Amino acid sequence: MNRMILGAFLALAMVGVGLFWLQGRAAVERGAPPPDPGVEEEEPDPEELPFADIAGLEGPEPPESTELSREERRFYRYDRNRDRRITRNEMLSSRTDAFRRLDTDGNNLLTFEEWAVTTAERFEEMDADRNGWLSQAEFATSAPDRD
Repeated sequence: MNRMILGAFLALAMVGVGLFWLQGRAAVERGAPPPDPGVEEEEPDPEELPFADIAGLEGPEPPESTELSREERRFYRYDRNRDRRITRNEMLSSRTDAFRRLDTDGNNLLTFEEWAVTTAERFEEMDADRNGWLSQAEFATSAPDRD
């Protein structure tokens, strides 16, 4: 019984909204000016290319690019909102991705086991000849990328 009453109420509400919408569209269309009967609009030729007289026009100057120093690039990696100040949250935000990769169970706590497994896997990736130790050449593959 309650479902029937609720259904009827919703149906009446939807009909009311539809009527208001139709009346609003009719009022907008009534307010539009009629086309001028004395002026015939010329149909554009679809084969003709558009033309604009641009003689004497000048556009804005392109922005100048400045070469950033290595230290400036490093600074802007941390300064996320570009206000030329690094907040504590901005400094820590660059480390959250690395932390999440180490936190394998996703509980926001990094256990020794999680760190050890990741470190052991990284060692195995660097140990190309699988002899259990890293030569200088193998260790060099772990260096961070320089910009």
